[in-house]
Order: sequence, then structure tokens, then C-alpha cells
Amino acid sequence: MSAEKDGIIVVLSSPSGAGKTTLVKKISIENNFKISISHTTRKPRTNEVNGKDYFFVNKEEFKNLVDKGEFLEHAKVFENYYGSTKSKVIERLKKGENVIFDIDWQGTEQIKKKNLNYKLITFFILPPSKTELFNRLKNRDMKDKNIVEERMKQFNEDINHWENYDFVVINDNIDRCYKEIIEFINKKIEKSDHTFDKKNIQNHIVNLRG
Repeated sequence: MSAEKDGIIVVLSSPSGAGKTTLVKKISIENNFKISISHTTRKPRTNEVNGKDYFFVNKEEFKNLVDKGEFLEHAKVFENYYGSTKSKVIERLKKGENVIFDIDWQGTEQIKKKNLNYKLITFFILPPSKTELFNRLKNRDMKDKNIVEERMKQFNEDINHWENYDFVVINDNIDRCYKEIIEFINKKIEKSDHTFDKKNIQNHIVNLRG
């Protein structure tokens, strides 16, 4: 078991475009969570900064980190590789700092299998509708229609994994979604009973698939 002074791990996952990155940044700023900055082989978007949003590396550099066992988790997503380095995360947790991850379901499963001696709380974020998800992706700096279509195709695969998370929330309003996440984190830390309406989520999933 983790020591009382140790930090906790919080993971946010979602289909691309559901808003997890925005939520991660908001939680970090307003609650002093340290964001685990991933390494990635994809090209930076226009507003992204190396070392702040991601560590942008080439495939050879990424492979070297994998071979050295540097990653806590890593996965291939949309033809690019992403990974979270282990040493920095553990160092922060030992200092009592809470660490938040913006990763997909593959990375989440890897972290869970590591059975780390730190409290782990996982969240899956759903969009309010498929139309809204499409609009968010289209309005991002994705000028390439093929990229948007690729992410929409992946959507049905991604939402299959919602049941493997501690808490599932619909991001129809960023402030309300944020408050739900923080409330659940606090309840888990206090070891109070706190759950979500699984029936409502199941119905929402059916509508999203429609």
C-alpha cells in the first residue's frame, strides 16, 4: 500500500476530441496536479510546445526509450507512438505530488497491470453526441479531412473500454464535468462510497453508436 504522504495517480482517457486534454489542464491548474508529459512521435500541432505539451521525438528515439524500459506505459495510436516515462512520475509521487495522465485505454491498462504502490483513480470521458465530437475534431487544427474521419472510425473501438474505468462522465459542459471529476477524486481519497449512473452511461453509449 502507498504511504499516506505519497501522491496519487489520476488517469483521464477518452475518444479523440472528447475533451480530456482540456480537463487535464484545468485539473492541473486548479488543483496543483502535475501533468505527466508524454513522449510522442507525432508532429506538433500549431499551438503545441515541446517539453510542455509533449516531448516530440522521432521513432528511433522512441524505440530506444522502449528498449531501455523507460516507459511506464506506451502505445501506438493513429500510426504514432506515445509513452509516459516512469522515473519522473515515481519521483513526483514519492514527494507527495499528485500526477495526472492524459492517455488512451491501452496505456491505462498497462499502468493498472503494473500494480504500483500508489492510489490509482481512472476516468473515461464521453462526448455529449457523435455530432458534437465531429464538430470538435473538425474545429481543431485538423485541416485534413482524412484525419477527422480516421478518428471518427476509431471512436466505436475506444468507447468499448468505458467499463474498465472507475468513473465515467459525459463532457457536455466542461465546468460541470470538471466538478464531477474532482468530487469523485475527493470521495475516493476519503474512501467514501461514490459511484456513477451506469444505466445512464449505457443508454448514452447506445445513442453514441446510433
